[in-house]
Amino acid sequence: MSDFGDDDGEAFNDGFENTYDDFDEDAADFSGNEDDNLDDDARVNGTDADGSASKQPTATTNGAGIDDDLDGANIVAINQQNQSQRKKTNRELAIPKDKRTTTPYMTKYERARILGTRALQISMNAPVLVDLEGETDPLQIAMKELAQKKIPLIVRRYLPDGSYEDWGSDELIVEN
Repeated sequence: MSDFGDDDGEAFNDGFENTYDDFDEDAADFSGNEDDNLDDDARVNGTDADGSASKQPTATTNGAGIDDDLDGANIVAINQQNQSQRKKTNRELAIPKDKRTTTPYMTKYERARILGTRALQISMNAPVLVDLEGETDPLQIAMKELAQKKIPLIVRRYLPDGSYEDWGSDELIVEN
């Protein structure tokens, strides 16, 4: 008996078990590539299925394995194009401290994240960087560390172009 009390012996999906059986995989073409109907010999020889010459350009190589169609200027242009298309590394996306453009004020969201992160660290027995005067609440201790600019965390602000600025929590101005 099922949990729902309707044990009729029917399939759980009301007879729609094998709806994919009608799907014809050979008729479906998802690749979008028009050359899929070419045989392997035609691709290797540079001819279409009907035996005519292929429209794709082919580069010829001399005995040294160097393309005859490419000269030095074209190779430099291709390398520059590849350099502009490659993804930048993290270090290249970082903005130096002297060229930062965002505000030096800590936002309320950054403050909440820093206090929460530091309070969690303190609750997990991280060393406290300020003198305790009877405080036992990790959040109160984190707020005291923030007021004295002793929290060792860095705020990373991402910009719309994918670059980012790193601000130390001691560099940011905190308003209460």
